Amino acid sequence: MGLSDIAAGVEVTTEQRDRGVATVDRTEQSLAERLDAVADELPCTGEAAATVVERYTGGGSVGAAARTAAVAPMTAAKALHLLGESVSPVGPTGRDVIDDYLAGELSRTDARQLARVSETEFALAVYVATHDPLPDARAAVEDALAVDTETDPLAETRSETTDLL
Repeated sequence: MGLSDIAAGVEVTTEQRDRGVATVDRTEQSLAERLDAVADELPCTGEAAATVVERYTGGGSVGAAARTAAVAPMTAAKALHLLGESVSPVGPTGRDVIDDYLAGELSRTDARQLARVSETEFALAVYVATHDPLPDARAAVEDALAVDTETDPLAETRSETTDLL
């Protein structure tokens, strides 16, 4: 008996539905309205930042989120950083190199070569190193995307830190 004999007569009768990530929005305002409060500190409008966040958290890349919001990819990356998302193109060693560059211990050319990044990635890494996320904006995004742990269907799949001991 071969594999084709075993699979004979097997057919798919239903389709799987993509339900996305279970989220609970505990706010009455839209994300764009909440981000309007900090729009002066963002590199784009609150509405554009909300579009970037929604597309990015929906599984899109920074570039796709930027295209959807009609902003430059660098602007989208900066907005995501200010909203608390980790978008740094360098790892720990690269961050040390960027810190040395910012302290004046390395030239831009040497720092970029040591970090092994492009000009655009270097510019983003410097921006990330010199700008802290905005607490109010971070809170607006976290509230919009917070998962209710009591009704979270994936809660039992997550381990606690005590499970590691």
